[in-house]
Amino acid sequence: MTPSEPATIDSSLIEAVCARLAANKPVRRTLPGWGRVHIDRQLPFLCVYRRPRTGLDEGTHHLITSEAAYLFALGSARRQTGVSELIGRITETLAPMFGGFLLVEISAGQFDPESWNGSPLAGHPLQPGFRMRAPADEALDHMVDATCGALAQIAVEDQVAAVEVVRRARVAPVHLPPLLKPADARAVGATQFGLEVRPIYRDGDGKLAYPVVLRELERQVTVALRQILFAFVRSHTSHRPRHYHGLGRRAVVKAVWEVDRHLASVGNGFDFILQVTPANAQQAYRQFCKHKCRTQPAFRYRPLRVDPVRLKRELYNVPLERLEDPALRQLFREKQDELDRKLTMLLDLDTARFRYGSVQLYGEIADSLVAVAERILAQVPPRTRDDSREGFLSPEAFQERAQAEIDYYRRQWPEFAAKAEIRDDTAGLMVSQGNLLISRHSRIPVARANALLHHEIGTHIVTFYNGRAQPFRQLYSGLAGYDALQEGLAVFAEFLSGGLSRPRLRLLAARVVAARRMVEGSSFVETFDTLEDAYGFERRTAFSIAVRIHRGGGLTKDAVYLKGLIEVLEYIQAGGKLEPLLLGKYAAEHVPIIEELVWRKVLSPPPLRPRYLDAAGSAERLAWVHRVDSILELLEPPARHTKPTPP
Repeated sequence: MTPSEPATIDSSLIEAVCARLAANKPVRRTLPGWGRVHIDRQLPFLCVYRRPRTGLDEGTHHLITSEAAYLFALGSARRQTGVSELIGRITETLAPMFGGFLLVEISAGQFDPESWNGSPLAGHPLQPGFRMRAPADEALDHMVDATCGALAQIAVEDQVAAVEVVRRARVAPVHLPPLLKPADARAVGATQFGLEVRPIYRDGDGKLAYPVVLRELERQVTVALRQILFAFVRSHTSHRPRHYHGLGRRAVVKAVWEVDRHLASVGNGFDFILQVTPANAQQAYRQFCKHKCRTQPAFRYRPLRVDPVRLKRELYNVPLERLEDPALRQLFREKQDELDRKLTMLLDLDTARFRYGSVQLYGEIADSLVAVAERILAQVPPRTRDDSREGFLSPEAFQERAQAEIDYYRRQWPEFAAKAEIRDDTAGLMVSQGNLLISRHSRIPVARANALLHHEIGTHIVTFYNGRAQPFRQLYSGLAGYDALQEGLAVFAEFLSGGLSRPRLRLLAARVVAARRMVEGSSFVETFDTLEDAYGFERRTAFSIAVRIHRGGGLTKDAVYLKGLIEVLEYIQAGGKLEPLLLGKYAAEHVPIIEELVWRKVLSPPPLRPRYLDAAGSAERLAWVHRVDSILELLEPPARHTKPTPP
């Protein structure tokens, strides 16, 4: 505390806070001694934590700092008057706007199994426990039931939370006075509610011992608190949020932008796929054929333009611990881990270690996925002419079509600045940093051209620019593990546009089988032989698949195309909407968090709508997805089927 800083909360601070609230301006003020008040808009609640007068209680205040309206402060007698006056004035300012107000106080307590009066607390050191203190008022029964239900969903290390309810007039923590005197609370229409937490994240001395446990508990308590607040707000105030996440934080503090910028700087410092893709694929193919397809090709990779060790140092200088929002912290922490793994793989490029890093990055190739792939390979005949019957486009002709597609999206949103480039150092088609790269040696089937445009531009580049329209850079550079959903979405775009052919689906299946065999130890030549001899792929196609699978030392990324397509189908069949998946680049498991951020208005609607959603037959194909039992049924026109649409 500086000499000019007040020892207690004074009237000038209280007046400043209430004036901003009355004008619906955000409040974020440090409190004297220790503490903070954060209210990002007018809301009918305040979450409170007071640090005990004696002893340590590290970590507990973090359980409220993800909420949109919170206050934590010292609980010493010297400061109680100022804390109570501030809380009272905040309540007086906000309660009349909503016809009611809720004060929720979080505290840490002792939870010996014997003290639970027959409750299910088993005494496991990491079992969460909650003791809810609520007034004995029948009007609050619905909220109490909602609280029990929300808290009972919390689990740590497979230990499900035990919940105890205490209905009595006093709801404040032991040894602390009420936040507001009962008469004062009734006068302004405020309800006080206490929630005592078993501090499984700290040791017996009150010090934070298990930060990972605290993070896990914090995220779940955040969701439970919002559900509790939602139950109260909907039944006891005039406020009508449509979803409990609508009560979450909208204000994004400076630390979030700093972390986002740092991670994006590291992530944008290298193009992982471009770095691990051979720059001499054409020459390697000629040499492979010259040696009668019996010799492992010698691949050449682009020199690294960055020092992975230096980037790792920058990566772990990112101050994630400063983030209060557990949803954002989870996303950023996952991205930090993914970038670390990619940088390690760049150091291991063209060595046996690269393959193990690939499995860590993209996950195991599940037996169920391999079974689907093998079924496709068995049922779809090889060497079909579905793709080649109309001839081929030159790279220049395809570039012209791609440019027309880019112009279409630029008319939707002038900031769409993608380019289509013909390159000598790439194989096939590739999107890098929001641009389409076309190999000079490509032969694009005319029958597949539109589908490929929807795949590369309508999905990969559109989600890149939709992500750029959001406040976080991670949504265009890609959240951790985004590849499967991105590639699945891109293949689904081919289906919706009527361009998912039998050879294409067979190719995706072959990539899964080849990746699995590579992980199990197959050499490049053995992979090539399996593709050409056992599955009937043409020599050039078999070589191309083998290159993609064995590049860098063994890359399993290509298995995610089929995996991602299955994820998208399951998501749609479960009632999910396609449009939210196009907001940026993220993984299927991030959908709930993205939806939460949309409800909180942290994220905004995307500016670009893919052309394939409005293509002829797209709506009928999307409706048909609800009827298919097998991925192979995507190859059959919906009009040929008579299965009833599910309710």
